[in-house]
Amino acid sequence: MTNPARQPLRLALIGWGAINRRIAELQAERGNGDIAIVAVAVRNAAAATDIPAGARLITAPDELAGLDLDLIVEAAGREAVGIWGKAALGNAPAFAVASTSAFCDDVLLNGLIAKAESSGSQLLIPPGALAGIDGIAAASLLPLDEVVHRIVKPPSAWKGTSAESLIALDGLAEAVVFFSGTAREAASRFPQNANVAVITALAGIGLDRTRVELVADPGAGGNGHQLSARGAFGKLDIAIENRALATNPKSSEMTALGLVRLIENRVRTLVR
Repeated sequence: MTNPARQPLRLALIGWGAINRRIAELQAERGNGDIAIVAVAVRNAAAATDIPAGARLITAPDELAGLDLDLIVEAAGREAVGIWGKAALGNAPAFAVASTSAFCDDVLLNGLIAKAESSGSQLLIPPGALAGIDGIAAASLLPLDEVVHRIVKPPSAWKGTSAESLIALDGLAEAVVFFSGTAREAASRFPQNANVAVITALAGIGLDRTRVELVADPGAGGNGHQLSARGAFGKLDIAIENRALATNPKSSEMTALGLVRLIENRVRTLVR
C-alpha cells in the first residue's frame, strides 16, 4: 500500500494504553510506509519506555507544536480529551477522539468545535466498537423517531465499574439488564464500557434522546452491541459481537481496528 510519491502521514498518539499499543502493533505488522508514528503523548514518561522506534515521547500539550502533524489520535481516557484537545486541534488538521464519553460535557464539546473551526481543523469521531454507525449518521439527515443501543458484555467486563453497585456480577445464571437510561447517563456512569454510546448518540438524535441498555450476560462470548433505529428513512437493526482486547477486557478489538481504518483512510487512494 506504500506510495513512494507521497510523504508519510505524521501521526501522534495520545495515550499508551491497550488501544494505542494495539494500533502501533497493527501498523508495524502491516508495514505501511505511508504512516509514521512520530510522537506518543503520556502523563507518566516512566510508563512508556516501549514506544515505537523513532517516536518522540511527550508529556505536555505544548510539545505538539512544531511536529508538523497530519493526524492526532486520542485513546487515553475521558480526562485526556480536555487536557490535549485544543492543542491537538491547533497543531494538526485532524484530531480523532476515542474517549467519546468526554463529549457528555457540552461545554467541552462546544469549545473543541469552536477551536476546530478557528484552526481549520477537524474533530473526528471514530466508529469505536460499532458497525452500522454510518447508516445511522446518514439516516439522521431525515427525522429519526428512535435510536436504541443495547450493550451486552460478560460479567467480568463490568467488574471495576459502577455495575458492581447495581448487580451481583458473580454467579449470574442469565443475562440481566442492570441499567436503562440515556446515552449521556450511560457514558457518564460507565465511561470505560459505555463510552461507545456517545458515538451512536452524536451520529443520530443526540445524547438525551438515544436510549441505552446495559446487560451483563454470562453467556456472552465477547462485547456485544445491538443498534436499532426508526425514522423517515425506514428501519435499521444491526448487531455485532466483538472479541475483547487481550490486554483490556473492557475494550474491543474492533475499537483499535476502526482507528487503524480511520488512519489508513487518510492516505488511501481508494477510501473505504
